Amino acid sequence: MASRAASSAVFLLLAAFAAGASAATFNIRNNCGYTVWTVYVPPGTSGRFWGRTGCSFNGGRGHCDSGDCAGALSCTLSGQTPATLAEYTIGANGAQDFYDISLVDGFNQPMDFSCSTGVNLHCPGAGCPDAYLYPTDDTKTHACASNSNYQVTFYASSRHTWWNDA
Repeated sequence: MASRAASSAVFLLLAAFAAGASAATFNIRNNCGYTVWTVYVPPGTSGRFWGRTGCSFNGGRGHCDSGDCAGALSCTLSGQTPATLAEYTIGANGAQDFYDISLVDGFNQPMDFSCSTGVNLHCPGAGCPDAYLYPTDDTKTHACASNSNYQVTFYASSRHTWWNDA
């Protein structure tokens, strides 16, 4: 039986977890304004979130129109381009955190990304000024206090969005 999720966004986390005392919290929200997923990320961790849209799965195998992970329901590798990325590095031992939005891999979904002690990044479409647009653009990374709380909000498109984590 094929599964399809309607009007909500779920995202993928790719990270190499490291030991640490205090975790950062990521609240991932859909466009309805309520929390749909919370992820605790330990210090010393770097990773990314992205939305997958237009997904249909049967028995753990299927396809997504964007952000597809080689047909897998549970991603163990980066999603297929285009993909709007929320990228982060959580500092270890009290060091600063860093975060950005990247469109280097293309744009598939509007996104806001913010840190409790930093600025809100807003990316409503391709070419948005708050996002990295090419690999050598080093002006879009923002800093936060160590192990801050983060908010990632993906806005619905006309296509369905599938929830996933790895």
